[in-house]
Amino acid sequence: MKTVLIVEDVDLNIDLLTQILEEDYQLLVAKDGAEGVALAELMKPDLVLMDISLPVMDGYQAARCIRERFSSLPVIGLSAHAMQGDAEKAIAAGCNAYLTKPVDEDLLLKKLKEYLE
Repeated sequence: MKTVLIVEDVDLNIDLLTQILEEDYQLLVAKDGAEGVALAELMKPDLVLMDISLPVMDGYQAARCIRERFSSLPVIGLSAHAMQGDAEKAIAAGCNAYLTKPVDEDLLLKKLKEYLE
């Protein structure tokens, strides 16, 4: 079973992602960017779902750190920010893809399959 690291600080969003993914993936959860980077190094997940607005270290910086250490680890940025340029900023920081919140369940599952199969 593939492992997905969820880096998210809002419990409601963690619960939603868990409900969507728990049957098909082993899940790890970090509640800030620094913890997400540390957990990625320790547990070596197959994919990271990275919130952008995080405490301690934001998702952009965390994605950069993960990209430096694991060049092929897929990182999908998640954010409520849907302004022009937000997706490009996340991609430039090291995310492979960018999805807006509230998360479209079908699109999320499609992206996970795209990067994990």
